[in-house]
Amino acid sequence: MVNAFIAIVRRDLLLAARRKSEVFTALFFFMIVVSLFPLGIGPETAMLRRIAPGVLWVAALLAAMLSLNRLFAADHQDGTLEQMSLSPTPLALLVSGKVLAHWLTSGLPLVLLAPVLGLQFDLSPRALGVLMVSLLLGTPVLSLVGAIGAALTLGVRGGGVLLSLLVLPLYIPALIFGAGAVEADVAGLGAGGHLSLLGALLALGVFFAPWAATAALRIALE
Repeated sequence: MVNAFIAIVRRDLLLAARRKSEVFTALFFFMIVVSLFPLGIGPETAMLRRIAPGVLWVAALLAAMLSLNRLFAADHQDGTLEQMSLSPTPLALLVSGKVLAHWLTSGLPLVLLAPVLGLQFDLSPRALGVLMVSLLLGTPVLSLVGAIGAALTLGVRGGGVLLSLLVLPLYIPALIFGAGAVEADVAGLGAGGHLSLLGALLALGVFFAPWAATAALRIALE
């Protein structure tokens, strides 16, 4: 089972490497959205520090959503998903591998890029560190919840719009606690509570999301 998990992660990473434009589209979107706010608001550092957590987190959330459609769609079209469901390896484990590969190609680059973009908002090194930790905990939650939405809308006409409507309300807790962690640190209140809640969301997502996505995929394949 471990070999199958590693194989599915490696396969999806190779496919992503061949479709670099999809990966770079999300990154460029993240960079452009975050960079436009300092240009539009002006150089007032107090205002920039106040809006920075929300801007960075909302931009990361929207950038992560751009790649959700390709999570299962290509495998569904070429029949790979049906073969995965018939394999002796539990489908939930294979879904977990696909979610991990999706986070490595769409979430992890955002985590690494966010502190660099955060410099435009005059955030302190400590606040940038909290931002990075919050995204490191929160972006996997976005991928896990997004996998459920992608599975539920698989093969549905207009699935992209429906997917956004499904997952956006479920993203709100991660957005609140992620941005709140940075805001609390900037205010000198400590970010431990918000990061602990993000970690709890991640633990729940790791446990429940693959099973929920698997159930939705089986319905879509019937």
